[in-house]
Amino acid sequence: MTDDTRTKPLLLVRLCAPRGFCAGVVRAIDAVEEALRKYGAPVYVRHEIVHNRYVVEGLKRKGAIFVDELSEIPDTGAPVIFSAHGVPKSVPDEAKSRNFFAIDATCPLVTKVHREAEIHFKRGRKVILVGHEGHPEVVGTMGQLPEGAVILVEDVADVARLNIEPGLPLAFVTQTTLSVDDTQAVVAALKARFPEIAAPHKEDICYATTNRQEAVKRVAPSVDAMIVVGSPNSSNSQRLREVAERSGCAISRLVLRAEDIDWALFGDISSLGITAGASAPEVLVEEIIDAFAARYTVEVETVSTADESVFFPLPKSLRPDAA
Repeated sequence: MTDDTRTKPLLLVRLCAPRGFCAGVVRAIDAVEEALRKYGAPVYVRHEIVHNRYVVEGLKRKGAIFVDELSEIPDTGAPVIFSAHGVPKSVPDEAKSRNFFAIDATCPLVTKVHREAEIHFKRGRKVILVGHEGHPEVVGTMGQLPEGAVILVEDVADVARLNIEPGLPLAFVTQTTLSVDDTQAVVAALKARFPEIAAPHKEDICYATTNRQEAVKRVAPSVDAMIVVGSPNSSNSQRLREVAERSGCAISRLVLRAEDIDWALFGDISSLGITAGASAPEVLVEEIIDAFAARYTVEVETVSTADESVFFPLPKSLRPDAA
């Protein structure tokens, strides 16, 4: 044993599994990389392909150009990719009018919510969307239908304030990256106020969001502190931090890179839980473990609550058999 090992305090790191990339994020990142390989740079991407600055910067270095709106893209034959969060119908319509080679990397689980909303609308129902105002996924889902066809609610209080004419047929859908517990409360409030409201055939919150939250619930009560690796603008990462807090972990922080760690908060701990949002790559988890290993004698234990084997194929135009 070296002197260095003796002087460093011991730290048990409980690593949540599953964590990090989900199938929709892998598909979206692979879509950009395959488009770059197949067609060369530049490849234009509307909005961050996934909510992680490290991933976005890496793709920029390879030749991806990120824009907020299609109006920023010059007339081009280069691929134009829509992000995993989904887009309003006006976006592919604009791309078509400008003859762009558009590739839709929307997560299939988000597309499922889009289709549900459309079906309810066609059946004459008013659609209530449970989600966070301004989030790209919410903007995309609301943009599948004519203005005013979707009502957004964020919490139970919003449900209580709803002013719906009696007898109007209703249905609800939800954002895929919400807190499972929060959403259950909102859905319960909707069903209590509107007993006839139509629900999704299968829950809209995605498998990865649910699995990552369950792993955090298992780990958070047993550790002194919890780090969620992810970006501040990542909805599913923010929900993981909240779940850790509610599960009884005194110190719960969202951290993008090791350089962002506030060491004053983590100076006197003997156990640490680590997870990662669905858009955070594993290399950042390893970087943060290494940062703690420089200050502690680290023992890593993996806590697994589910096995994931979900796979989504690339968009059709990027598959090997595409013409």
